[in-house]
Amino acid sequence: MSLLLSPFAAEFMVRALLGGVLVAGVCAIVGTWVVTRGMAFLGEAIGHGMLPGVAIATLLGLPPLVGGAVSAAGMSAAIGLLQRRGRLSYDTSIGLLFVGMLSLGVIIVSHARSFATDATVMLFGDVLAIGWGDIALLAAALAATTAIAARFHRAFVAAAFDPRVAQTLGLRPQLAQVLLTGLVTLAIVTSYQAVGSLLVVGMLLAPAVAAGRWTRSIPSTMALAAAFGVAAVVSGLLVSWYAATAAGPSIAFAAIVLAGLSALARAGISRARERTAPHSPSPISESVAA
Repeated sequence: MSLLLSPFAAEFMVRALLGGVLVAGVCAIVGTWVVTRGMAFLGEAIGHGMLPGVAIATLLGLPPLVGGAVSAAGMSAAIGLLQRRGRLSYDTSIGLLFVGMLSLGVIIVSHARSFATDATVMLFGDVLAIGWGDIALLAAALAATTAIAARFHRAFVAAAFDPRVAQTLGLRPQLAQVLLTGLVTLAIVTSYQAVGSLLVVGMLLAPAVAAGRWTRSIPSTMALAAAFGVAAVVSGLLVSWYAATAAGPSIAFAAIVLAGLSALARAGISRARERTAPHSPSPISESVAA
């Protein structure tokens, strides 16, 4: 037990744990909808869309999170604008902006000298450097995400399965899509410090995928995804402490491993049930016996 608890005697590890748990909560709620709606590409695009804003803010001496938030929000708005007025499909709009924003971010980073450390933090995060202000921001993001997800739950469900029915019921599927895009943006921006723009998609997807194999409703999937996310945070931090690995990637990789283990466990249980279930005779065998 001391091996599990002793790393968290350090204050920076406690802050990392609290911040990671809050990230797991935000990503569990948003990630469940990302998986349900097939929005993984959007999450990846917004994560990379932060890079130009973060790079510019860093060069100007401004808070990187502010620049990333502005850049991600601008990309979200541009996706909607291209889709509505440019007569482009949703994935085409995302693809164009994804490449454009990523290229712009790399251009800005390559133009600046001595940017290697900042670029690494941009991509992979630095959860061990989370401060109490970051924790307060994550707590506010979790509260806002929970409130929006609860308030518009019916609209999200209806828009996910049949937008026309949602429109008929007055649930405004277009507004639901905008709000979901906003929640994805909020999750990625607030999780930036912990796991970086490159790995946040793993925290959005892996816990939700792992939980989805064991649950039948969206709220239960969110709750179990949060548990998987917390497990990934704790195990990733412990691996980082004892193996001297980068904390953010360790957390993201732990989430992927848990998703794989969940799939294997579920498949094993299904096979065991098939072997032990009584086999009822087929109609053909019954007729032959008669």
